[in-house]
Amino acid sequence: MSEDRLWKFRRPEWLNSAWARNAGVYGAGGLFSLAFYTLLDSAVWSKSALNSSTLHVTFVDWLPFLFSSLGMLIINSVEKARLSADSFSYSGSGVAWKARVVLFLGFAALAGGMAGGVTVFVLKFVVPGVAFPAMTMGVENLVANALVGLSSVVLWISQNMEDEYSYNLSL
Repeated sequence: MSEDRLWKFRRPEWLNSAWARNAGVYGAGGLFSLAFYTLLDSAVWSKSALNSSTLHVTFVDWLPFLFSSLGMLIINSVEKARLSADSFSYSGSGVAWKARVVLFLGFAALAGGMAGGVTVFVLKFVVPGVAFPAMTMGVENLVANALVGLSSVVLWISQNMEDEYSYNLSL
């Protein structure tokens, strides 16, 4: 085993294939669509006749999901190569610190969305002591925000996998 390695075990070779990259991208899309469906299901159920409580899903419940989605969009618009661009590629000029700031803002929006979901859940459902058929609206809000975060991580990893057969075409 070489001394410059951090981990004892090697990463499997099939993990750096085009198939794994596509599976990651499609899996991230599936997680995001499942998150949107979960929140939409909560909104539809809150307005149905089965909901006997006075609580309903309002714009306040959608805000954390919107911030999480915005954070996902920002995070996945930053290329991994831009984070270390100050060395020799992209001709320097401070590209790396700008990319790091944008990536930080994306993670802040993603974390803010999740924190907003927890805040809405606690203030709207836990503190008033809502019973469980109606509390599922708050739980689904938390699940939706967590799925957006997981989708963002899966998409970031799968987009930035280095594949020997992929080409980056840019003008």
